[in-house]
Amino acid sequence: MEKPTVALVYQAVQALYHDPDPAGKERASVWLGELQRSMYAWEMADQLLQLKQDVESCYFAAQTMKMKIQTSFFELPPETHIALRDSLLSHIQSLKDLSPIIVTQLALAIADLALQMASWKGCVHTLIEKYSNDVSSMTFLIEILTVLPEEVHSRSLRIGANRRTEIIEDLAYYSSTVVTLLVTCVEKSGSNEKMLIKVFRCLGSWFNLGVLDSNFMANNQLLMVLFQVLQRDETSTNLHEAASDCVCSALYAIENVDTHMPLALQLFQGVLTLETAYHMAVAREDLDKVLNYCRIFTELCETFLETTVRSPGQGMGDLRTLELLLICAGHPQYEVVEISFNFWYRLGEHLYKTNDPALHGIFRPYIQRLLHGLARHCQLDPDHEGIPEDTDDFGEFRMRVSDLVKDVIFLVGSMECFSQLYSTLKEGNPPWEVTEAVLFIMAAIAKSVDPENNPTLTEVLEQVVLLPETVHIAVRYTSIELVGEMSEVVDRNPRFLDPVLNYLMKGLREKTLASVAAKAIHNICSVCRDHMAQHFQGLLDIARTALVLARLPLEKIAECLSDLCAVQVMALKKLLSQDPSNGKAADPTVWLDRLAVIFRHTNPIVENGQTHPCQKVIQEIWPVLSETLNTHQADNRIVERCCRCLRFAVRCVGKGSASLLQPLVTQMVSVYQVYPHSCFLYLGSILVDEYGMEEGCRQGLLDMLQALCMPTFQLLEQSNGLRNHPDTVDDLFRLATRFVQRSPVTLLSSGIIVHIIQCAIAATTLDHRDANCSVMKFHEDDFELRKQLISQAMGQHGQQLVTQLMHTCCFCLPPYTLPDVAEVLWEIMVFDRPTFCRWLENALKGLPKETSGGAVTVTNKQLTDFHKQVTSAEECKQVKYFGEHSEVTAKRLKTAADENLKGSPTGQMGGTWHCGKPIKTHRKDWSDRVNP
Repeated sequence: MEKPTVALVYQAVQALYHDPDPAGKERASVWLGELQRSMYAWEMADQLLQLKQDVESCYFAAQTMKMKIQTSFFELPPETHIALRDSLLSHIQSLKDLSPIIVTQLALAIADLALQMASWKGCVHTLIEKYSNDVSSMTFLIEILTVLPEEVHSRSLRIGANRRTEIIEDLAYYSSTVVTLLVTCVEKSGSNEKMLIKVFRCLGSWFNLGVLDSNFMANNQLLMVLFQVLQRDETSTNLHEAASDCVCSALYAIENVDTHMPLALQLFQGVLTLETAYHMAVAREDLDKVLNYCRIFTELCETFLETTVRSPGQGMGDLRTLELLLICAGHPQYEVVEISFNFWYRLGEHLYKTNDPALHGIFRPYIQRLLHGLARHCQLDPDHEGIPEDTDDFGEFRMRVSDLVKDVIFLVGSMECFSQLYSTLKEGNPPWEVTEAVLFIMAAIAKSVDPENNPTLTEVLEQVVLLPETVHIAVRYTSIELVGEMSEVVDRNPRFLDPVLNYLMKGLREKTLASVAAKAIHNICSVCRDHMAQHFQGLLDIARTALVLARLPLEKIAECLSDLCAVQVMALKKLLSQDPSNGKAADPTVWLDRLAVIFRHTNPIVENGQTHPCQKVIQEIWPVLSETLNTHQADNRIVERCCRCLRFAVRCVGKGSASLLQPLVTQMVSVYQVYPHSCFLYLGSILVDEYGMEEGCRQGLLDMLQALCMPTFQLLEQSNGLRNHPDTVDDLFRLATRFVQRSPVTLLSSGIIVHIIQCAIAATTLDHRDANCSVMKFHEDDFELRKQLISQAMGQHGQQLVTQLMHTCCFCLPPYTLPDVAEVLWEIMVFDRPTFCRWLENALKGLPKETSGGAVTVTNKQLTDFHKQVTSAEECKQVKYFGEHSEVTAKRLKTAADENLKGSPTGQMGGTWHCGKPIKTHRKDWSDRVNP
């Protein structure tokens, strides 16, 4: 774009905020976005801030300045950095009264500049010295000091390990100066609420960074002020929240209690004084404060967890901490007790690992009281109508309760708890909502109760299936869930099979209970399949019947499978005969999904030499599936369902589907040329997995791969093709990897392998978990077995691949992908260690040593050490460790990445292949990956 005038930029900002026409707003947004990406943004933002025309233009300018410093700092020559710093400090001082949001944006810009501008030494000292004596400047000074430690670990800035260490050491050195400043602010401002909130936020930020000296803080006046604020009944909600956040940050910072003993003791004693204040908040029905106190109590318990388990009831292992959480569990609002769930889970985990009965006995009463409280919190309202919802907030809370109960039930004893719960129903006559909640908890622990010779379990099952239809429908719903969870009891007591199925069938006939009843029937069929063959005809219309089908005699499976598929096939035929203008009425996904479920769960035992009983049925329904695929070939959603159905059909019969191979591949290739749905690549990988080792199929499968690759490469070579189509990348390299696994000679001796490797090198930069994993799997998969075939390709592309991998580790990929990259580097090294050593040395020499801000990203010694560590590794896990813990591969400044990736080798295939922000996609439900 050409350089705009300030007036034009201001006009665009006004249109963005005030144009009544949505199209006008959109045009302004696009144009301003283009401006922010240009070099002119620096000057325009600076001028708008100088003009101070209104809040909107100043906010846009401040945000632009922050964004440019975060993402494009490399655009400025080093000699301009001091001028930029002085300009930002001038702007924040002149705009301090305009809007707090603008002050925050400028504070972030200054903080990000300080982190990247290595020449700005002792920035904290400079700022405090310049502004601490000016009361009017205190607001923005504290804001800068608040965001500065927060930005040290910001994902917006890629700061290498060296620079981060340097910054943290510098901030630690001046931390006591900051705390002293905050104390002075409190003394001067007295009870000024806004200033206290800012002071607490700032102190919490420095606690979070972990640089405050615990001995210095233990007797600091700020701690006393914090607890005074939290103890006062008249404290406002905002100030109370800021103080609570600060105490939680302090508790988190001292999690290693033994090294922070003086501060730990002060915090421990201070939090214990808040019980009275909690009760006062409950009495006043101030839920916000109650939640804050519960957060503090929970953080206290989390911090002192190991001490509590190690020495319960002694010193800072004082069990009054658990009492505080149980008091919170007694609050009528379930949101309060929910805060503590993670602590109870961690406590259960620690106690499970100790496996000390005496220790378990100490904590058992607390868990029993917790379970009692949870059962009460799970009760629906007495006037609730219908079944329990599982998608609203309360439904999600109940699911979390169920998970927590399963995690801690071992401390109480699942059988003992189950019996106690049942006795409350058996001996009393509780209201329906109590009954439902008790059944819900019983369902959570039913599977952990030993079903062998257990009269209580059989009695519960017997009584539940006798529940009349007149009870509240929520009770029936939860009782059905309980029956489904007790499938192992049914399996060991087959006499219950008929009454259980009859009970579940009643639920299946009611719309509101049908889903939970079907799930329960599925559980029964899964566990009791050996007892179910006689019930097949009665279950024919029920979902998941294929589980039972697989246990029928082989001669009956084909007939019954045909009957089971007939309903779905007839529905598909009917849809195919309809006018396509009917829209959703012709949607075949329901029927395709049902066929997929049938094939997925039909797994009869077939001896060698026997014809698979499902083979004939699949051949019969293929024409319908083929026509459905052809009719809906433009609709990615329906095509995915077709491919999923075919995938399970192929897996079901294995080699028995050979007669479908040629027509299926022909249709896949034909449709893919026009509509490149990635699911065809995935289905291709299934075919290679099943037939890749069959001599007569290899050439045909290679032809399929080559035919699918051409349109795939065309798609990925488009601008941003890799980033826009991560599913295609994922499925392409899953297909290629399956070929390497099943028929390596066929693929590696073909002409297409060079193009696939080039694409794979380019795709190493893709920041998408599944796609990157598939690419790395292709790169590393079993180089040793293919040495002779791969040597020529590695000779041509090895240096490029290693260089690209090192660049992507440093500048493109998130930490969780580094182990996959390490496996590739290991396989290349095992393939040819001397050559790899040379390739790695060249790649490391090409990495940037410092940023445009003057910050050292990596030293020559660190590069040399990394090279020596990797090339001398004797195991792959050593390479993984060095990759994850080395300063070389630690995330660098994004500016360095932007400067150096411009000229980095990117393995282009006619398009622009580059890395960028993480990609989020909705991944289809393909559970079949490397293994069947």
